[in-house]
Amino acid sequence: MQLSNIVINPSDDIFSNRTISRMEALVVTPVKDSPETTRRTIEAISVADGNFEYVVFNDFSSKETRDFLENNQELFRFRLINLEDYIDTPSPNYKTVLEMSQEMALKNSVPLILIESDVIIKKNTITELLRLYSELPNPGSIGAVTVDQEGNHNFPYSYVRKDNASWQKTKRSLSFCCTLISPAFLGSCNFKELSGKKDWYDIHISRQSLHAGFYNYLVKELSVLHLPHSSRPWKQLKYTHPIRYYFYKLTRRRDRI
Repeated sequence: MQLSNIVINPSDDIFSNRTISRMEALVVTPVKDSPETTRRTIEAISVADGNFEYVVFNDFSSKETRDFLENNQELFRFRLINLEDYIDTPSPNYKTVLEMSQEMALKNSVPLILIESDVIIKKNTITELLRLYSELPNPGSIGAVTVDQEGNHNFPYSYVRKDNASWQKTKRSLSFCCTLISPAFLGSCNFKELSGKKDWYDIHISRQSLHAGFYNYLVKELSVLHLPHSSRPWKQLKYTHPIRYYFYKLTRRRDRI
């Protein structure tokens, strides 16, 4: 099925049964297996502060992960979209997730917050992102810095110095680990025009934001726990056996950015 045939209508039960006074954000998590980190991600978001709707996109996960997601929608108050019900292209389908999320966020005139399934947020992460969105000048994207279990900055923000300011404008790309995309920026671009030859789009979209005249911000004071590549363990080769990683990347057309 082609994505152009998908009709997203927020009034037709596309959102969860969360009780909110006013929707201030759409929070989205793409999931590909890794049920343990997925559970931790969803649990943390389910108890986070803020008035937001939460949608989980299941990208052709195994039966174990799909069963967990389908059996826990009510408990964790999220709306599940199984991509296999809409498309038949093999995972990763990040472009499809971005297209559908953009449409839903724009229909409700709210920021889109991407939180990936190997990231565990804090209780105030979403409300702090929304506060910064309302206070920082002309934001395109706002990313929370990632840390390991010892609290050290880790991939993809290992380069960030601990003595940097609490937040900073950046011309470097923001990962989608935990990132807010503003409605103004969402309205200035069309994710349906993203290249279907890529797997990941954070670098391209970060550049699009700057080219459109917005600022991208990285927030050091708002750290989130990142357990990198839990759903795709072969990508750990990038750090342990880089030659093998790039061989797989080139010969098997994996991890295209």
